[in-house]
Amino acid sequence: MSSSERGFEFRGINHLALVCADMARTVDFYSGVLGMPLVKTIELPFGMGQHFFFDCGGGDCLAFFWFPDAPAAAPGISAPAGRPDQGSLASAVGSMNHVAFAVPPERMEEYRDRLRAAGVDCTEVANHDDSELGIADHLHPGVFVRSIYFQDPDGILLEFACWLRPFEAGDVAHLPSAAADPAGA
Repeated sequence: MSSSERGFEFRGINHLALVCADMARTVDFYSGVLGMPLVKTIELPFGMGQHFFFDCGGGDCLAFFWFPDAPAAAPGISAPAGRPDQGSLASAVGSMNHVAFAVPPERMEEYRDRLRAAGVDCTEVANHDDSELGIADHLHPGVFVRSIYFQDPDGILLEFACWLRPFEAGDVAHLPSAAADPAGA
């Protein structure tokens, strides 16, 4: 059954809107370091702030709000406290955990090196598989996605990721967990 037969016709993500502390620093990072073209800028009415859009490929955008009086970041609550290799990946219910950008599989090592050359601290390339830990030391036929994790200047967790194979029926093999306290869920 297609998405239009279910009632909605999805065509991917139009944009994901995040909040930054400094729009100039954000433009420098996303356009200058990552090379995403800045494609639209909006000055919000009544001095409320700004809303800028970056082209992240495939017709999708990553957008940022800047609010002059935004509350401070809350790492470990509104987002992970750091990269997955530095501690817990957990963040609060309703939070945005991370943004993963699709990149070509053959360029993962090059992209890791380019991030490091630009002064961006990042992980080694992670080979995600179905093993107990979910990560393999080397590339093998069971690896379904490879990724590199890093953070933007506001601590937003970002990922370069590439699927290595199409998903199959056997890839959906776990029952969804239910909250211990349904009233608190």
